[in-house]
Parts: sequence; C-alpha cells; structure tokens
Amino acid sequence: MYDVILVDDELVIVEGLKKVVNWKKYGCRVVATADDATTGAQKIRKFKPDILFTDIRMAHIDGLTMLAGVKSEFPNMQIAVLTGYRDFEYAQKAIQLGVTRFLLKPSQMDEINETLEVMTARLDQLYSDSVVKMDFSPVDSDGESGNMVVSAALQYMKEHYTEKIKLTDVADKAYVSQWHLSKLLNKYTHQSFNDLLNQMRIEKAKELLCDPSLKVHEIGDYLAFNDVTHFSKTFKKFVHCTPLEYRNSGCGNRSPA
Repeated sequence: MYDVILVDDELVIVEGLKKVVNWKKYGCRVVATADDATTGAQKIRKFKPDILFTDIRMAHIDGLTMLAGVKSEFPNMQIAVLTGYRDFEYAQKAIQLGVTRFLLKPSQMDEINETLEVMTARLDQLYSDSVVKMDFSPVDSDGESGNMVVSAALQYMKEHYTEKIKLTDVADKAYVSQWHLSKLLNKYTHQSFNDLLNQMRIEKAKELLCDPSLKVHEIGDYLAFNDVTHFSKTFKKFVHCTPLEYRNSGCGNRSPA
C-alpha cells in the first residue's frame, strides 16, 4: 500500500481528491492532508509518503523551492503538481526538479488516474524482491534540487544575518529538515551553517568598522552576536585580528601594529 499526502490551500480540492479518487484501485491510501506548505513539509517528514499531490502557488511560499526541498530530501517520492498557474517555464523547471506530472486546474479525472498509474508503476519498479518497503529516509542528493535548496538557504541567510537566526529557521524556509540542510551546505559550500552565517556577519562588520562613529559593541549588537566578547572572538577567527585592531589598521589597508 502506497502512502499519499495531499497539500493545497483550497480545502475543496483536498477533500475532493480524498473522496473522489479511487485510491484503493491503485494500491494507495491518503495518510495526511495539509492546507499550507509549512504544515505540508512537516507532515511529509513525519509520514514519509510515497506519493505527493500538491499545489505550488499557495500564499507566502516559493513553490519551486518547496519542490526542490522535497525532492532533495526524499528523491524517490513521486510528486504531482496541481496548479492554476499557467506558465511553461515554471512547469519546465518543476519537471526538471523531478516532478512526475504538472497538472493544470481544474484537472480531469482521467488525468489524475493516468498520473496515479504512472507514479505507482514507477514505485513498483523501485521495489526490490524484498517484502520490506523501500527506504524514504533523507539522503545526500545531487543535481538541480540540491542546488536550489542551498541557493534558497543562502539567500535567506543573506537577507536575515543581522537577526538571531538558527539552522532550523533557514531549513524551514527551504522546506527541508535541519539535518538535511546541514549536509547539503557542507556538501556544496564545504562550510558549516555557523561558519557561513558568521562569515556574512564578519564581512558586514569589516564595512561598519570603517565608520568611526559606530562603537565596536554597537556593531556586534547589530550583527546579532551575543556580546562584544563573542563578536571579537569570531572576528579574530576570520580576520586574524580583533575588531579594534582592524579599525586602527585603517580598515585592513595595512597590518595592525
């Protein structure tokens, strides 16, 4: 029996799919539904479904980033997109990410049935001779989806590095677990989340230190460091001198005395 999750902010569509589609005919069962992407991502990680039907034009989300996150963390999952968004390039990008079908609303029953036939056939091929269900646990991923997840994560970090953000905050915005995001960041950037975040903060600190009207502790506070000691220690790790030494050296124009 294949597990299915339905995600759409239009409740009538979720309920319609749940009741009208003959899931048993295809050896499927709906194990969960969600009306927003964040809840959907949480339920996907909890239930690890074989099949996902989802809209990608819900409020306050980047649909392609959500798809990339799902395919990166669960590469064998079969995904069908149901959307009213008629854009060929958008559809093409979704297919490049590994989406099985891109269906425009309102979708016909024969389209949904054909999609289920294709997805269950692909899942059947993925089975081994073992009676044990295949493993949908998070794995390291290559390709378009992994790149997109990392790009989305880095962009969010660049926009929010002055805030006290954590790995879990960024992972939520990339629609992956914190553990999977950590693996992807290490794989694609060869740096940890903390090092990437602190590097962004220190680059901004170097710029702000050139303004003599700003005190060192004010810069540390602005960049969300715990205190001036934490700021100075982190700065020295990346620049090999303290913030005050950097400022006194002419903002890096010459070596500190």
